[in-house]
Amino acid sequence: KASVRSPLVGKVVKLSDVPDETFAGKVLGDGIAVDPSEGVVYAPFDGEVAQTFRTNHAVGLINKEGLEVLVHVGLDTVKMNGVGFKAFVKGGDHVKAGDKLIEFDLNAVRKNAKSTISPVVITNFDQVKKLTLTTSTQVKKSDELFRVEM
Repeated sequence: KASVRSPLVGKVVKLSDVPDETFAGKVLGDGIAVDPSEGVVYAPFDGEVAQTFRTNHAVGLINKEGLEVLVHVGLDTVKMNGVGFKAFVKGGDHVKAGDKLIEFDLNAVRKNAKSTISPVVITNFDQVKKLTLTTSTQVKKSDELFRVEM
């Protein structure tokens, strides 16, 4: 069993309610989303940074159980070309749960992106036996967002 803490502080949004077909249709994997109230992405578990994106709007992580999670800040934020985003990690870095990974300008995302809603998806969902999502409507960085059995 692996516990995945919320990488963002804010309101919990069902993946099916995310206004983006790729995420709502679970094309990249299953999970949940958070509409953030502050502009920081935290490590959801102890693990390794699999990749950061050139524009710093998303980060992929992997834990010791092999669970792969993508945290994607907002929707269509790639079009912001990294403006308002600052990464504190790069691929290959080891992180502890709660470490700061990315800072972003929430107001800039509100103004320039389709939505601030930020999906947190399991990209290797084919390896997951069971996914249990939080029933909370609000999360802080230390709160469990979901639990998985591999």
